[in-house]
Amino acid sequence: MTDREVVDRLAITQQIYRYCRSVDRLDVPLGHRVFHPDSHADFVIYKGSGRGWIDFVCERHRSFLHHSHQVTNIIIDLDGDRAGSEAYVTATLRARDGGRIVQRQFWARYVDRWSRRDGGWAIDERECVIDFDSVTDVTPMADHERARRDPSDPSYAVLGELE
Repeated sequence: MTDREVVDRLAITQQIYRYCRSVDRLDVPLGHRVFHPDSHADFVIYKGSGRGWIDFVCERHRSFLHHSHQVTNIIIDLDGDRAGSEAYVTATLRARDGGRIVQRQFWARYVDRWSRRDGGWAIDERECVIDFDSVTDVTPMADHERARRDPSDPSYAVLGELE
């Protein structure tokens, strides 16, 4: 593997991680930078522009108490200024449902087509493939006050308001 390939793989992986951070912190500008302006996203509940997806999902996530996305098993195939990737994701979302707290979990894969434009990698096409899901009643162990879904989250003090 060449140094360029290592750098490209790292740049794409960082973008995948930034996507998760953007939807968990409701950071729309960060999420927009993960997708090219002319990108397309295909999620179960949305089909349209990638940046439109960020607007949609961040607004929709405001109705949840908490949410967290983790990505693993990232495979990237490079071809010059183009790439394809598959990343496994676990998304966990908590919501109030009357007097109950329910937790929804999704085990899915982000199947992405990428291109490098003006020196930076971003998504051209994303398809979210859900492999399975569940919903359960949960009893929270504590109220975790420090976790925020905005720039007051402690991570912004070390990562900056906008990466």
